[in-house]
Parts: sequence; C-alpha cells; structure tokens
Amino acid sequence: MKTVRVAGVGLTHFGSAPDRTGRDLFAEAAQRAFDDAGVARSDVDELNYGNFMGADAERQSHQAPIMADAAGIHCPATRYELACASAGVAVRAAVRTIRSGAADVILAGGMERMTNLSTPAATDALSIAADSLFEVRAGITFPGAYALMAQAYFDSFGGDREDLAHIAVKNHKNAVPNEYAQYQREITVGQVLDAPQVASPLGLFDACPITDGASAIVLVSDSYATENDIDAPVTISGTGQGSDRAALSEREHMAQTPAATAAAEMAYAEAGVTPDDVDVAEVHDCFTIAEVLALESIGFYEPGAGIGAAARGETTADSDRPINLSGGLKAKGHPVGATGGSQIAEMTRLLRGDHPNSNHVSDAEIGLTHNAGGTVASAVVHILEVDK
Repeated sequence: MKTVRVAGVGLTHFGSAPDRTGRDLFAEAAQRAFDDAGVARSDVDELNYGNFMGADAERQSHQAPIMADAAGIHCPATRYELACASAGVAVRAAVRTIRSGAADVILAGGMERMTNLSTPAATDALSIAADSLFEVRAGITFPGAYALMAQAYFDSFGGDREDLAHIAVKNHKNAVPNEYAQYQREITVGQVLDAPQVASPLGLFDACPITDGASAIVLVSDSYATENDIDAPVTISGTGQGSDRAALSEREHMAQTPAATAAAEMAYAEAGVTPDDVDVAEVHDCFTIAEVLALESIGFYEPGAGIGAAARGETTADSDRPINLSGGLKAKGHPVGATGGSQIAEMTRLLRGDHPNSNHVSDAEIGLTHNAGGTVASAVVHILEVDK
C-alpha cells in the first residue's frame, strides 16, 4: 500500500464574499495549494471536489469540470457530496486512489458559497441534509436538531449552557491569529450566555456562521514525492468513514454519534495508533455540543465525560491535546463543502510548524481531523503524521 503525502495546501479567507463566484474561490485555493506544493498542474491525475449546496446557492450543478478548469488542470473531475463532510470524503477517496496505485497526484478539496443567500434561504438549503421525509417536512432545521441533541446529552449525562460557552470562548480565542478565520476576535462566557437563543439550549454563539470559502489539497504518492524532490513531511496514515440513520428519531441515542466512532476506529486501525497517541485534533464543531459529541466519539473521552473539557482547560491551546486550534467551524467558519479539506489544511500547517498556532504543538507528531455530515449521519476521520 502506497504512502500518501500532503504536498501542499491552500485556503481562501473564510467569511463573506458576495462579489465572488464559487469557481473564483476554488481557483484561489488551488493556486495557493500548487504554490505550496511545487507540483506541476500537468501532473494532476484527478480532481476530487466537495460541494453540497451549489445547485441552490449558485444555480450550478455539475461543478467538478468547471472547478477543474478554474484550477487550471485537465483531468477527470468528480464532485463528492456528503453534506458537511463533502470535502472530507473527497480527500478520503483521493487517499484510497493513490494507495491503490491508480494515481500519483490528486487535487482534493471543496468550496461553498452561502452568504449570497438570505439566512432563511441558507437555513432551508442546509436543512435538506437531514431526513426530508421525517424531519424537514416537520420543520426541523439544524439549529433545532442539534438543540435536541444537546438537551438529550444534558438529560443523559448532565452539563449546562456554561459548559458549552467555554467551547465557544476557546475556539474564538484560537481563531484570533488565524488569517483565514471568519471571526478573529475573542468573546467571553458572559457574552455567550447573554446572546439571543437560537433553539434552546443553544444560543447565537453556540452556532457556526454562514460562510463562503474554499480549500484545496495536493496529495501525492511517496514515490512521486521522492522522484520529484517534493518536500512533503506530512502523511495521511489513516482514514475512516461511518454512517448512521439520518433521522434522529430513528437512532438508539441522540447524544452519541456512532458514525464518527466507526470512522475513528477505522482510521486508528489503518494508522496503527490509538486515541492516546493523538497530539492535536480538528473536530467538527458546527454547534458547541457537536465538539463534545466528537471528542467522545473519537475516543478522547468516555460518554458523558467530554462536556466539561473546555471549562477544565483540557482542550485549550495550552493543554496537552489542543482541540480546534484553527478556531474550528465555530470561529473559523463553515463553508460546508470546503470544511473537511480546510481541516486537513489546518492540521498540515500545524504539524509542519507554519500555522500561527503551531507554537502550541511544537512537539506534535500525530493529528486527527473529524468531519461530520448532517447530525453526524456521515463522518470521516483522518490521521495525519509528520516526519520528525
């Protein structure tokens, strides 16, 4: 099985870009990835591109060949759609293809343009990642769905809104030095608790923003890197994917996410590591409760033990295992089709030492990314390692 290396990464600033098109955003991310990688565009064998709501937001389906053209590459191009895990599964497919020997260079990533829609329209477009028949038609949106998950967690294990507030505060603080983050400003626990409620028990600062942005990753085989003298110290040593019932009402437990557990176990097994070996992680915190569920599902905490981690200082930047040093979806932003690729890009920069928060993990050798779709009906987990 071939080793897969991250040759280069590229991101746009995450935020509001009402005057730009999706292809413009992806072209920028791709340009940065190629510049970082030092890989010729003519060497790219495939494009794996993640996007969820382009048909609604830009009235454009069949985006993959358009994005290949925007990136300046001429190769087979495929769009991957797995709700908010679209780019995560695009990267996973690229890793598996290179490992198989079918390709040596793949450009993977994604894009989402969302702020050109009104908040109600964006909420409606996102809602169809839930079960349309049993949830969407009943009026469920994702703030409401994650509120149900948060309340189920409190009922089962305890915890309160202040525990969640510490997660938001932590991730906003981490985003301050990140030049790609949507919200580069700190907030306080008091601000989180005093903010308007969106869906009880979740308030405004418990939710990630509506975001425009793109991510691009140049992945190469180890042999290609060696033959072309490519400096690519970060490898993707493990990848896993899991699925669950889409409707919350059909699940055994609304406060656990077995799809992520399955994905993590698969990724750990491939990499030959355990949760205790992981030094730093980027997890899918679309809502503050989602970070808690993620930490428990990937084996960092037992069920019910993750709720106070941020308040106890166990996941902050100066802790032994920082979580979401990028700012997470909460503060960095969440352009849904790009997020999984963004997590890989941020983790690569952290492990290489060229992220503004790399000083917090200067000795880190193993990182994990956790990307979820819907209410974690889909999950993709990657293990990244750096040559020391």
